Amino acid sequence: MYSKAESSAIRTAFWIKFGQYMKPVPSASGFRVNWPNYKTGIRDIYFRMKTEQEFASIGIEISHKDEELQELYFMQFKELKNLLKNSLNEEWDWKLLSSNEVGQSVSKIEKVLPGVNVMEESDWPEIIAFLKPRIIALDEFWDNVKPGFEGF
Repeated sequence: MYSKAESSAIRTAFWIKFGQYMKPVPSASGFRVNWPNYKTGIRDIYFRMKTEQEFASIGIEISHKDEELQELYFMQFKELKNLLKNSLNEEWDWKLLSSNEVGQSVSKIEKVLPGVNVMEESDWPEIIAFLKPRIIALDEFWDNVKPGFEGF
């Protein structure tokens, strides 16, 4: 078992390594981007990458406090489902109005890689190989559809 400090240090080391690995990759629009802390530029819409002791995941998280607006954002993504699937080349899980780790209502569109552990450095290449193409594909997708979410 890892202490809280050890766990935090290992996770920080992973995200630093991931950031260094991704640093030379430009965004779809050609700009530098902080891949581990990707900013969508739209309030309440986030691209989340998680690394835990049992899985890694990547997804779109909609966290608007007003559940009706959260559902409206989610339905907007549903309208773009085929475009998203074509960008990602795979199906993702769609969850309307679920709860996050702290009990807040969120909606998610995500992909999970089970059976990896961020605490094991030997799993890092597999986790990076899972996250990299998906965050790049999300960025390309977002570059095309972001204008449709502006002004909500």
